[in-house]
Amino acid sequence: MDQPAGLTCATLQVFQHHLYELSKGLRPLAMMSLTADAAATIIARLTASGVAHHVHEACHERINVVFGRPAAVNAVQRFMVGPLCHLSAEHDFMLGILLGYDREQQCERYLTRAVATAGACSSKPAKAAKPADPAAQPEPVLMH
Repeated sequence: MDQPAGLTCATLQVFQHHLYELSKGLRPLAMMSLTADAAATIIARLTASGVAHHVHEACHERINVVFGRPAAVNAVQRFMVGPLCHLSAEHDFMLGILLGYDREQQCERYLTRAVATAGACSSKPAKAAKPADPAAQPEPVLMH
């Protein structure tokens, strides 16, 4: 099997799997962190296929290639301008949701980062309220 330089069979399989999930609507966005050689090949395939993508330099050795639905790529392109570790809690949350990460875990991550950013590291996120007593009568809702 003739592979382009820097692109392993495993990387190509992950890329194909991302394209499959995008085509089935399982997630609106995918991201791969690649070497420059591997990224060039992936970018060429995305361009040839007409898939929206954004290239983000992660560091000197790695490149993040974000691809998927055009609106999702455009949204990420607006805030993904520096190192990912410098994203605000809100942008980190948005990126995680768009990448299809677990929503509840993303909410917990957001709350942890937002509290830490606010300088109140000792505070914990609010716990869920106890479920209401099923025997209790609910308050009537007045509609006008």
